[in-house]
Amino acid sequence: MKTITPCRPKWRGTMTDRERFNNQMHYRPVDRCFNMEFGYWAENYRQWSIFVENGITNEREANLFFNFDRIACVSGCVWMNPAFEHKVVGETETTLIMQNGDGLLAEVPRDGHDTIPHYIKASITTPDDWKRCKEERFRRDDPARKVDVEALKKAHPPTRDYPLGVHCGSLIGKIRDMLTFEGLAYATYDYPDMVEDMVETACVLVEDFLDQVLGEIDFDFASGWEDICFKNGPLITVEFFERVVVPRYKRISKRLRAHGIDLWYTDCDGDVRPLLPGFLEGGINCLFPFEVNGCAHPAEVLNEYGGELRIMGGVDKIQLGRGPEAIKAYLETLVPLVERGGYIPFCDHRCPPNVKVEDYLYYLDLKERMFGMK
Repeated sequence: MKTITPCRPKWRGTMTDRERFNNQMHYRPVDRCFNMEFGYWAENYRQWSIFVENGITNEREANLFFNFDRIACVSGCVWMNPAFEHKVVGETETTLIMQNGDGLLAEVPRDGHDTIPHYIKASITTPDDWKRCKEERFRRDDPARKVDVEALKKAHPPTRDYPLGVHCGSLIGKIRDMLTFEGLAYATYDYPDMVEDMVETACVLVEDFLDQVLGEIDFDFASGWEDICFKNGPLITVEFFERVVVPRYKRISKRLRAHGIDLWYTDCDGDVRPLLPGFLEGGINCLFPFEVNGCAHPAEVLNEYGGELRIMGGVDKIQLGRGPEAIKAYLETLVPLVERGGYIPFCDHRCPPNVKVEDYLYYLDLKERMFGMK
C-alpha cells in the first residue's frame, strides 16, 4: 500500500474522532465539527492537478491526503453471490452494451466518462426468474456469508479512536438495481408477493450477518443504502414502503438497539421526505448524503423533526461550482445546524469535476475556519 503524505494538517481538537462523532450525532457538546467528505467523481482523479501531481487515485487516498477525520464501516456478504458476470454483449459507435453484476443490460459511453447508465433490460421480470435467481445467488448457506470475526476484531480493536459502523445493506434499493426503475414500479403492482419475498430475502441476509458480528465488536453506528427516490419523490408508493419495507427495518433496528447502536443512517438520494416517517419508525434516523436540489435545505427537515433526525452531507454541490462567494454564503446557512448538533456538513454527493481545485481548497479552508476548533 503506497504512502500518502497529507497536503494539510488535521483539524485541531481535544477529542478523539470517535468521541467527536458520537457526541455530534447525539446532540452533545463537541470540541469542533467532525471533518469528512463523500468523495469525488472518477474524472476528478484524472483532471484535478492536486490529485494527478500527488498520485491520488481513489477516495481512501483522498481522505488521507486531505487529512479528514477517520470513519470506517464493516460489511459482509448480504446481497447476491455470485454476481452476474460483467461483460460486453454489444456495442454501437458511441456506446457499449454491458451486462453488469445485477444482470442488467446497460448502455454506457465508450469513452468511460461518468454518467448514469441507460438500462435496457433486467434479468428478472417474473416470479420464475426470481425463484431461479434466489436459488442460485441468494443462498443463506453460501460460505462467502461466513464472517471472519477475529480478523475484524484485529482490524478494529476496542481501543480504536475512530467511529466504526456496521453496514446493514439494502432492503429495497438493490432490488431496484436488479429490476430497474420501471421494473420495480410495475412489479409492486403485478407481482407484489415476489417483491415482498425479495425484501424478506434481503432482510434475512442482513440479520444473518448481524448475528455474527453484533456483540463481538463495539460499533458506533449502522449504515445502509436505499437509492429509491428522485427529485419528485419515491420510486415506490409510500403504502408499499410502509407495509413491506418498514417492518423489516424494525427487525434490524431491534437487533442494533439490543447492542447499543441507536444511530442508523441510510444513503438515499432525491426527495426522501415522503419516506421519512417510515424511516424513523423503522429505526433509520440519519440521512446521507442528503441532496439539496433533489430535496431541500437540510435546515428545513432538521427543524421539522427536531432531535429525532440527523443529517450527514447537505452542502449544495451546485454552490461549490459557483465559486468562493456562493460557497461562503451557503456555508453560513449551515452555522446554526452545526452549532445545534446532529449534523455533519459535506458535499451532498460525490464532488463533481466542474468544481475548480482552488475553489474546493477554499471550501475546505472555510469549513475549518467556521466549524473547526476556535
